[in-house]
Amino acid sequence: MSITPDEIQRKLERILPTVQKPGRYTGGELNQVVKAWDSVDTRVALIFPDIYDLGMSNLGMAILYDQLNQREDTVAERAYAPWTDMEDALRSSGLPLYSLETKHPLSEFDILGFSLPYETLYTNALNILELSGVPIFSSDRQDDQPLVIAGGHATFNPEPMHAFIDVFVIGEGEEVIHEIVDAHQDWKRRKGNRAELLLALSKIWGVYVPSFYETSYNPDGTVSYIEKINKEAPYPIIKRIAAKLPPPTTNFIVPNIDTVHNRVPIEIMRGCTRGCRFCHAGMVNRPVRERSVDEILSALDQALAKTGFEEVGLLSLSSSDYTHVLELVQAISKKYSSRHLAVSLPSLRIESFSVNLMDALKDTRRSGFTLAPEAATERMRNIINKPVSNQRLLDTAREIYSRSWTHIKLYFMIGHPSETMDDVLAIVDLCKAVRAEGRKVIGKRAQVTAGVSTFIPKPHTPFQWVPCDTIDQIQAKQELLRKELRGPGLKLKWNTPEETMLEAWLSRGDRRMEKVIFNAWQRGAKFDAWSEHFSYDLWIEAFAEAGLKPEFYTHRERAIDETFPWEHISTTVRKKFLTEDYLWSLEGRTRIDCRERCFACGILPTFADLRRSNPGDEWQCPEVKSKRVRVDTITESQRTP
Repeated sequence: MSITPDEIQRKLERILPTVQKPGRYTGGELNQVVKAWDSVDTRVALIFPDIYDLGMSNLGMAILYDQLNQREDTVAERAYAPWTDMEDALRSSGLPLYSLETKHPLSEFDILGFSLPYETLYTNALNILELSGVPIFSSDRQDDQPLVIAGGHATFNPEPMHAFIDVFVIGEGEEVIHEIVDAHQDWKRRKGNRAELLLALSKIWGVYVPSFYETSYNPDGTVSYIEKINKEAPYPIIKRIAAKLPPPTTNFIVPNIDTVHNRVPIEIMRGCTRGCRFCHAGMVNRPVRERSVDEILSALDQALAKTGFEEVGLLSLSSSDYTHVLELVQAISKKYSSRHLAVSLPSLRIESFSVNLMDALKDTRRSGFTLAPEAATERMRNIINKPVSNQRLLDTAREIYSRSWTHIKLYFMIGHPSETMDDVLAIVDLCKAVRAEGRKVIGKRAQVTAGVSTFIPKPHTPFQWVPCDTIDQIQAKQELLRKELRGPGLKLKWNTPEETMLEAWLSRGDRRMEKVIFNAWQRGAKFDAWSEHFSYDLWIEAFAEAGLKPEFYTHRERAIDETFPWEHISTTVRKKFLTEDYLWSLEGRTRIDCRERCFACGILPTFADLRRSNPGDEWQCPEVKSKRVRVDTITESQRTP
């Protein structure tokens, strides 16, 4: 028997005083949207499978919430993973997981939309389904149960989660979410069965229905081929691209408690032209699209008025590559000088960073800057296609310190292809050299933090063929850094090798990984991104139970002609281009920014065709705009993803 929102509310009044941060579970925030349940045709629960404190800062969730609630026929409400104390309270009280806005059980919604930006959320997603009373496996869901969809960066390889999710959205969600709702409403009017709904959804550009496909394997365990078992399903599934970015979301919900980012996030640019070979986001988010300064400023005005936030995040993969970044920062500094806004540019590139931009930022409430050399030797930076000289980095550091900033954080990765221990030791030398530049200018106040993560070869990148470092290799490199990177003004941060292995298994897995994920969840795995909850041994046991070897997914080099588990998912960046770029990396050859030269990766003709079907869009690929490349000279072979 179902439970009513009023009954849920009454029980919450008893249990919330017993848990940490009850504000995570109450709703009622400024700018939340509440609609009469029976006044709409479609009810969507947007779910971030981690705690409220993190999920409330997710821009993708905020965009979809705003987009859906602008429709009169639809309501979007929110849910997050309850922390362990709240989960225990829900289970002991017999309460299902519910939406924050109206306290309806998630099982009563038409659509459950999961945001999966990273792979370590997978077991949380299963836990949320179980807490909601929704069958874990897609094949067990009936016609009257919610449609379970998922999108986000982790879904560019959807195969490890294929058994649990009805429908994946590959690519950008602002437009496709409306088409999914429209198709769902049409299906409800026709009173069709679940198979008919899935077929209708599969015909939407960017939608992947995994039950319509089948994977076969070779005797050695590699993928032999992937085929569709429903002749009407598309092949390949091509990522969804928005021809033009919609107006920025401004109606942000103001959280009840402190969250990881209490700020106005404005996406100033989407996509990246740099071509770093390790960077999954840089490959799958092509092409570059920019918003105008006027549009950003207008959105900022509205968002600040609606929220009262005192910090602004100007978001993109490469904020300092935004064409008008200096003009934008200067305009914000001038317009809001009396409010003393903190302006955050989360991704600044060493090679495009300018003295003028630093001067424009100096009046904001920043104590330091984050730069990402990724590797400490020029040889390694050529391999990963981030050709920045050490001297350029030191010159930039000196300019930062000379403007009274005291702290520089440097991001590095260990485990890149062809890396030696000398390359790792160079991280120590470079950090000390940066600190030395600071001491010349501001003395002992100069600080350097090295954030050192471990490289994972991600799908759809030029490095998808290479193996990961083993745990022993990672430990040896980290021990060297811990031993040598010491002293006043120096700090080192790293992640454990076991956490790296988990992310690598999940991001590079095939369909057989669903057994491992399910086994791990049944053994208690959840909050795997939290060190206090992650259990490496538990996952090893889950692999053994599934009859799979974890090293198969992490420690072997792929043959150039190997069929990947994600082969049927197209980002429109052609495998031929990725292969060539990988082979170039072996020679230390680099590519220049594709704003300067087009390398025919595959995105340009796809996007050009999209723009032809959307006349009036103002954006143009820099190559087309500058007449370096003519769209009509692209060959047919280049048009094929």
